[in-house]
Amino acid sequence: MSFWPGRRVLVTGGGGFLGGALLEALGRRSPRALLSPRASELDLRERDAVRAYLAKEKPDLVIHAAAVVGGIGANRAHPGRFFYENALMGIQLVEEARRAGVGKLVCLGTICAYPKHTPVPFREEDLWSGYPEETNAPYGLAKKMLLVQLQAYREEYGFDGVYLLPVNLYGPRDNFDLHSSHVIPALIVRA
Repeated sequence: MSFWPGRRVLVTGGGGFLGGALLEALGRRSPRALLSPRASELDLRERDAVRAYLAKEKPDLVIHAAAVVGGIGANRAHPGRFFYENALMGIQLVEEARRAGVGKLVCLGTICAYPKHTPVPFREEDLWSGYPEETNAPYGLAKKMLLVQLQAYREEYGFDGVYLLPVNLYGPRDNFDLHSSHVIPALIVRA
């Protein structure tokens, strides 16, 4: 607990399901500043906006939970958008965080990055053993490239980046829309 009080923490995607839960948990740890601008305040697709925000707010830690997400139907309807916006937001945020001297960046990945026929239970070493499920491959691969970026930045620049893969999250404030939700909320609604 002594880690948090002196930290300025930026959480992207704080208006979303996972980001909102992170904000609640972090708020209980009383960081010096807990920053979570909405997309209307900070467009992560705009490099200059990201650069200016980091220069102004000077976070010590960035937790990247922002993403353009949806269930299978949304992934099928918008594969280009899901790839482009997720890759662009993450790549620019990591680069600008490195340039701004951010001490640590935690990037939340996706289980959709795993190959289509990964044996259960999943193991980390299986991540690169095939192509993801076609219906969400653009999203999964965009997020997976952030793992590659963080590994490369650690090697070349000594940048402290962590890539986490949460799996099948659900809970209060989740998206329960049958056309855009993930599998567990959709199953709950159908049941």
